[in-house]
Amino acid sequence: MEYKLEVVIVPVTDVDRAKAFYLEKMGFRLDVDYSAGEDFRVVQLTPNGSDCSITLMRNQMAPGSQRGLHLIVDDIEAARKELIGRGLDAAEPFHFGPEGQTPGLHPERASYGTFLEIPDPDGNVFLLQEVTSRTPREPFAE
Repeated sequence: MEYKLEVVIVPVTDVDRAKAFYLEKMGFRLDVDYSAGEDFRVVQLTPNGSDCSITLMRNQMAPGSQRGLHLIVDDIEAARKELIGRGLDAAEPFHFGPEGQTPGLHPERASYGTFLEIPDPDGNVFLLQEVTSRTPREPFAE
């Protein structure tokens, strides 16, 4: 099982302004622009030629605490089983729907749609994210 660090959260005050900057000024590619309700929006962009993306989110990061570093896997259920086999108390997978964070795999098992939290001993939280397809596609949205 490969684990790849591929997404870094970038806290911003205005998602639309930041999205325009990274698309227009920096030339990043838009991967995801997803909203689940009024208070949750994720815009993921990737620099040309990079395997690591940024995700723009309106949030405040607590000093000394990092949340949302993504480790990308192609099978989240197999990854969870592997982590449990190593003695990690891995949480159940979840996805985002109209009501926000929802337990279980994404209903269509959409690439970029299922997550699993992995906290470290200090309270930092990595997210496993299932990505099954990297072919050219339209941005993920529901």
